[in-house]
Amino acid sequence: MSTPERTDLADFRLFLAVVRRRSFSGAAIELGLTPSAASHAIRRLETRLGAKLLNRTSRAVSTTDLGAKLAERLEEGFDLIASALEDLQAPGTARFGQLRLNVFRDAAHLLVTPALPEFARQCPDVRLTIVVDDRPIDIVAEGYDAGMRYGHHVPEDMIAVPLTGPQQWVVAGSPGYFEANGRPETPDDLASHKCLQLLLGDNAAYRWELGRGDDEQRLRVPGLITINDTTTTIEAAKAGLGLAYLLQARIASELSQGTLEIALEPYSSEGAPFHMYYSSRRHNHPALRILINIIRAQNGLPRLAG
Repeated sequence: MSTPERTDLADFRLFLAVVRRRSFSGAAIELGLTPSAASHAIRRLETRLGAKLLNRTSRAVSTTDLGAKLAERLEEGFDLIASALEDLQAPGTARFGQLRLNVFRDAAHLLVTPALPEFARQCPDVRLTIVVDDRPIDIVAEGYDAGMRYGHHVPEDMIAVPLTGPQQWVVAGSPGYFEANGRPETPDDLASHKCLQLLLGDNAAYRWELGRGDDEQRLRVPGLITINDTTTTIEAAKAGLGLAYLLQARIASELSQGTLEIALEPYSSEGAPFHMYYSSRRHNHPALRILINIIRAQNGLPRLAG
């Protein structure tokens, strides 16, 4: 096997992207290449190393044993490079460099926005990028330092830190809707109501979860309107278009103003807390710990030690 040259670094980076995504086209999009250029670069790398790194079929891409070992060592190497570059920043908080987060919309509204002023005060030189995205993604493959999701949606190979306590999910509607259509008293009553369908980030329809423990029910509810955005759902519910299934914290202002009211309150459901998560293999960004502690403090949780 020949000794790698400095020009191999770009090809190594591409190789890692192909391994993470299990796709030449996905890796090419990530790095701004054409699929043919990506395929040519990997073949060039294999020729230079004198070893086959990837198995290719018409349907999938997988690593050879040697390719898997190389990918593991390269991940470690690129993480060390990233850590070294962060340490070369200016003294103080400026050395934290850039922090890139992927968060879903409700978390952005409830957790990130309130934390930003204090984060900016404590980390004035950090370049913070927040991408709001409800899709389930691979944060490492897409270049994020951390992600924010509900605990049960965090991949098993990630380190997850709770940011809140359990979240309350409720059925809500407008006073006008209840006046025109009546108020459901049991989950079975929803069969005769208009319900705003909830679409998840992976485009799957969500069943409403009502009750707790052994009494929990997961229901398919009737309704002709399907929405994948909480803000739009809230506005539709306020307009009287149907009942909505929402985080109670997300509609706190609407409940206090009386534009929405909770129905079926005895059947409200307790959901998973919000979590920040990041790769166990990636350098723990110091500014990330600061942001986590700000959010935890604002939600009544103790600071992380260390």
